[in-house]
Amino acid sequence: MVSKALEEYLKTMYVLQIKNKEIRVTDIAKAMSCSKPSVNKAINNLKENELVNYETYGKIELTSKGIDLAKKILEAYDIVYVFLKDVLGITEEEAKAEAEKIKLNMKDNTINKLAKYVHKVLNLTDLDCGYDIAKERCRSCKRRKIKQGVENNE
Repeated sequence: MVSKALEEYLKTMYVLQIKNKEIRVTDIAKAMSCSKPSVNKAINNLKENELVNYETYGKIELTSKGIDLAKKILEAYDIVYVFLKDVLGITEEEAKAEAEKIKLNMKDNTINKLAKYVHKVLNLTDLDCGYDIAKERCRSCKRRKIKQGVENNE
């Protein structure tokens, strides 16, 4: 189990990896407005949890476990963001800023309940999968079922 602060580092690394194809300490520090020593400490903690591969001054890579956790973190952020923007009608800029703050203080159980509510109100899916952020059952469960069906028939 990693702290909420480490989750933010992991999420930032995942986004940087998608955007830039590589992750550098300098880019993480800039994106998170923190010092390079703080980033290095976080990377070492993430490495101990087998979420990143990293050798000092070397390449930073997310492990498959790290990628999976980063996706869950982003999903949780998305749920809070959609609730603020589309359900409460908060402006996009405010919703982005507030979602970051709120998500850091929410437990998985609360996010699960919020997700069910958001999906019901916005009629995104019937959530047959029994939404659970920890098990990666998400708003795309119907698409996953269809995709799995196609893969199983191949």
